[in-house]
Amino acid sequence: MRMRHLLFAAVLGISALPAVACRMTMALEQWPPYVYRDAQGRYTGLDLELLQAIFKEARCTLVTLPELPTARRQLLFQKGGLDLMLAASETPERQSYARFSISYRDEAVGLFSKAGAPGGQRQIASFAQLAGGKSTLLAPKVGWYGAQYAAARPVLEKAGRLNAFGSFQQGVRMLDAGRADLLLGDVLAVRHEARQQGVALAALPFLALRAPVHLMLNARNTSAADLARLNAAITRLEQRGTLPAIRARYEAP
Repeated sequence: MRMRHLLFAAVLGISALPAVACRMTMALEQWPPYVYRDAQGRYTGLDLELLQAIFKEARCTLVTLPELPTARRQLLFQKGGLDLMLAASETPERQSYARFSISYRDEAVGLFSKAGAPGGQRQIASFAQLAGGKSTLLAPKVGWYGAQYAAARPVLEKAGRLNAFGSFQQGVRMLDAGRADLLLGDVLAVRHEARQQGVALAALPFLALRAPVHLMLNARNTSAADLARLNAAITRLEQRGTLPAIRARYEAP
């Protein structure tokens, strides 16, 4: 009987201990309007606001590190030097070293022409139609933009109708200068940059890609309990309308 009391007391003592702190590090980046510096030099953006709301609800601490180039940030994450990355797509390769939250927003990739462009360009409704026509396209140098674009890309390249750009600032400038008829890219990023440059755009009547994105946690540095904590916070904030309200302010798809 005495042993049973001692065991019961030990269990009570363990349960009374404070929970292990939920603390994660993330390197910042310039990816407007998702994460960027405002006119006062403060970091803001859609993804940062969503993340801050999620971490506050989960009672987790977010530690932000200085900006890093994309390739270096990804390598550091894989080596365990970072705990968290934003706007990640879940892939079999990444599952070997990461765990993924439920989706906290969608990413959307669209095609744009300059406002006032010929009506035929604005009526293009698929990549197959684009590939079979004569319009030229500006597209990012790297990234996955859906199976339909992947199928149309060789046709556009062979015909000399595809030009690449490195940043959306460059892409919008090229479109404005008449270097191509159409521009492919992340819907919010293209619209943000067009507003910055004062270039009026028109969206084509179809999306190249729409897919959920997730918080990506380093599997080495985080636990299943950390993931469950963040997932529960996302679920509650969605139900309350907190995350939808943030997305709506940025006109997110």
